Amino acid sequence: RSSYSCCYFVLPCCFFDFHGKYSRRQSKKTQYREYLDFVAQVGSVCGFHVEEDCLRIPSTKRVGFIGKSRTYAAAERAQIDQQITQFINSRQTCAVATCDRRVGLNHKDHCDGLCKEAGSEPPEDETETAGTIWMPGFQPREKVERIRNCASLPRDFVDEVVLNVANLLLNAAPQKSCSDKQGGNMNSWNQGESLSLTEVAEHLNEETLKKLKSEYGGLQTLLKNNHQVFEVLNGRVHIRDWRKEKPPSKTKPEVKRRLAAEAFKTRLCWFFIHHPDGCSLPSEVCPYAHGTEELR
Repeated sequence: RSSYSCCYFVLPCCFFDFHGKYSRRQSKKTQYREYLDFVAQVGSVCGFHVEEDCLRIPSTKRVGFIGKSRTYAAAERAQIDQQITQFINSRQTCAVATCDRRVGLNHKDHCDGLCKEAGSEPPEDETETAGTIWMPGFQPREKVERIRNCASLPRDFVDEVVLNVANLLLNAAPQKSCSDKQGGNMNSWNQGESLSLTEVAEHLNEETLKKLKSEYGGLQTLLKNNHQVFEVLNGRVHIRDWRKEKPPSKTKPEVKRRLAAEAFKTRLCWFFIHHPDGCSLPSEVCPYAHGTEELR
């Protein structure tokens, strides 16, 4: 809609419609192919001869569309713009109808019904303002998107939650005698019990849960971010046992081995500091520092 002389190139990636996430309508096609067809349809509705091409790029999403020429004369631009407005309005109406699929309604029929109720012609005021207001009520997201993956939470808050959850898992297990750290006997190292995310959340205070709910993924994301301490599998939280972790591959290229060695032990070992039995691994094989003197 920029101008009649405008051309375009688009490389579809994430599945979005005009008003939110794209909702699938054809189960016989893959989600990617169906979305590509939708993007091509948008180009056609806008009056372009749409060409499809596959890019030579290392990506699974490499099908692009090019619009270099129009299917109508410049004098017909106002009519095509009205056609575009109707198309956008129909997509908006159908987007609202998708929620009814949960109760077994046929989406296509329901959308058709809603579109008929709304009227095939756009309201007069909408037609008049089509040149300035393309999508009334649309709210774009902020230019600077807030990081909400728990990475921006205060470090003290994260450390406190990690310690509380770890102690909860450790105390849920039967008490075991401390291991002989000097002799390296770790058979009695306390691995703790596994608890569901719901059970863990029940033991956290209301203020903590409120902070976590404002982040994407909440408690689960925070625990997964702290993978040195926790392992989250099938909705259950475990204390990570580094003795069971696979050793690094010995077939790495020399450059990668050298880089790994230089980056070795850049963080303190949480288990060495906080676990009642210390770390389950000897210092020489633990990927984390057993004391500040080992940090690089």
